[in-house]
Amino acid sequence: MATNPPQEQTTEPGEFESALETARRQLAHAASQLDIDSNIIERLKHPAKIHEVTVPIERDDGTVEVFTGYRAQHDSVRGPFKGGLRYHPGVTRDECVGLSMWMTWKCAVMDIPFGGAKGGIVVNPKTLSEAETERLTRRFSQEIRDVIGPNRDIPAPDMGTNAQTMAWIMDAYSMQKGETTPGVVTGKPPVVGGSYGRDEAPGRSVAIITREVCEYYDRPLDETTVAVQGFGSVGGSAARLLDEWGASVVAVSDVNGAVYEPDGLDVAAIPSHKEEPEAVTRNTDDVLSNEELLTLDVDVLIPAAIGNVITEANANDIQAEIIVEGANGPTTSGADATLTEREIPVVPDILANAGGVTVSYFEWLQDINRRAWSLEKVNEELEHEMQTAWNEVRHEVDSRDVTWRDAAYIVALSRIAEAHQSRGLWP
Repeated sequence: MATNPPQEQTTEPGEFESALETARRQLAHAASQLDIDSNIIERLKHPAKIHEVTVPIERDDGTVEVFTGYRAQHDSVRGPFKGGLRYHPGVTRDECVGLSMWMTWKCAVMDIPFGGAKGGIVVNPKTLSEAETERLTRRFSQEIRDVIGPNRDIPAPDMGTNAQTMAWIMDAYSMQKGETTPGVVTGKPPVVGGSYGRDEAPGRSVAIITREVCEYYDRPLDETTVAVQGFGSVGGSAARLLDEWGASVVAVSDVNGAVYEPDGLDVAAIPSHKEEPEAVTRNTDDVLSNEELLTLDVDVLIPAAIGNVITEANANDIQAEIIVEGANGPTTSGADATLTEREIPVVPDILANAGGVTVSYFEWLQDINRRAWSLEKVNEELEHEMQTAWNEVRHEVDSRDVTWRDAAYIVALSRIAEAHQSRGLWP
């Protein structure tokens, strides 16, 4: 069902803030630097729709458990809604709305013809068997089948979900529609219409943007030290690529803590979360906390795990000279202000990790045209798109003397506002 938009939040900067609060503050700050109709900004503060559903499933022991699922659809002025679907006990209505807003900006920064959406189920996926996960996914697909579709809303993997989850959604949706519809989701296995390179794409784009920002600040990559919080699909891929390109990755972490080697880690020898969950610190006795990793004396810090890890409480302890956001919303508004005051550049998530939605767009095109691309073509196209977006954001930084986050928002909001102005408001 569709529910009313959430009310304005009143949390003060510096306290824990939801993704929605952060997204709205960032929107307001960026809008203040542009000559955009205030009525358009008012519309962008609110999602178009929020769908909340109950998802009952039979557990393996025969008991029935009921979960809550959400799908927030923020803005579709430039194309169908697009965004991830996460299974996590911390999923909330407001979180989905905030993340859907970031997806709107992200698609606009990359000039992809999608709008923003985000969804999830309030569940700890570690407590489910594979059979229970499949039943949960298929039932959730049934509950939201009328609000998703290849030209309406296209989910993708996120925290706690993967290519198999997307394959189950695609199959359930296709069975309901009576025809195979691979374009209803992205991030599927290639054998059922997925794109090569999709899993690694967010991390690849983080690595590309890290390379570019280091060049911008005249810092040779082979003389750059990097710490990466999170060693999953984003952080792991980024760390390995940067290592291949000559950077010295000195610290990586997972949920159990961080491994740190000032002279550089053998990143290729550390299992990613997909290869061996929670194995980063298994072969070391000297384990740092994830909080300690954030304050290491490195050239580049990449928070690529979860949101709200860089806060006003620890922003003054950050020693990195550059921050590249790999996770969604890792920096709170209060921390952002502190880092700006300290002149530490922060390249925002809506640019840095946009490789995921970009390759999702490639996958959607492949599904529509029924023609698969090679991995080489995917990576070549992703490199081109990331370079184009980087150059557009860099132009705003140079011409307006603004932060990287403000520059990315200026690019995004300019495109979204122009689309809203052209389409107008339905009476």
